[in-house]
Amino acid sequence: MFVTIPQDSRTCIDLHCHSTASDGALSPEALVARAVEQGVSHLALTDHDTIAGLEVARSAASGSGLSLINGVELSCVWRSHTIHVVGLDFDERDPAFLAALERQNENRWQRARMIADRLSRLNVDQLLERATKVAGGDVPGRPHFAEVLVEDGVVPKVAHAFKRYLGTGKPGDVKACWPELPEVVQWIVAAGGIAVLAHPRKYRLTATRLRALTADFGRAGGQGIEVSVSGQSSGDLGFVAELARREKLWASQGSDFHFPGAPWCELGRIMKMPEGLEPVWHHFRQPIEA
Repeated sequence: MFVTIPQDSRTCIDLHCHSTASDGALSPEALVARAVEQGVSHLALTDHDTIAGLEVARSAASGSGLSLINGVELSCVWRSHTIHVVGLDFDERDPAFLAALERQNENRWQRARMIADRLSRLNVDQLLERATKVAGGDVPGRPHFAEVLVEDGVVPKVAHAFKRYLGTGKPGDVKACWPELPEVVQWIVAAGGIAVLAHPRKYRLTATRLRALTADFGRAGGQGIEVSVSGQSSGDLGFVAELARREKLWASQGSDFHFPGAPWCELGRIMKMPEGLEPVWHHFRQPIEA
């Protein structure tokens, strides 16, 4: 069962969600409005490798009663696996951090061009340009390419686009040239932020390899781990909680919201955090007392 957390109904903290600045369906303004409707009191907008939506989201949150926390979800590599690290409460004006985000943006454009090239045999007119338009002018990801394929009648549904052309092992499954895990962690820490290992059970790693990843993450300077994430089982919740205790990592939580209509990843609807963990939000520059 999904419940808002913590138990104090006046405080609902969601530290992982996406807007149209990356691969989310809602604009930053609409995302903030939906978070308010869902009773979220503290929200981190964590778009993939960009903070382009932060300023707009902050303006939308002003006067709404919702506190917006700086966030981003950065892609990196660990032992040939693509891993995501959420950065929280960093200085969004830090020059070195902004330069790193520019490099990440170019990596994403390189990947988008490769996807378009791989799918050129489908003869979809102006595939890259149209996918970019679907992405709101930003770097298109696989979901945006999938929408264009549906629009052109190549496949009937987005799910079919992934099954045939964009899913794991298919022609459009392009791996970007991401930096190594320790480098990305240090970007966040050097900008005054908190580095959090995102949704650890989504990487399909064995328990042994996930323990190794968590240990390496801590050694690299990582400070937190997402313990409570929408859509995970109670068994996964307990396992990740134990990883947090073992590596002495602060516990984070988030819905990983991308689009409306999916009750398993709705804003603010997250499984209750297990007892005995140190919340990451106690270590923000302006700590949240909850």
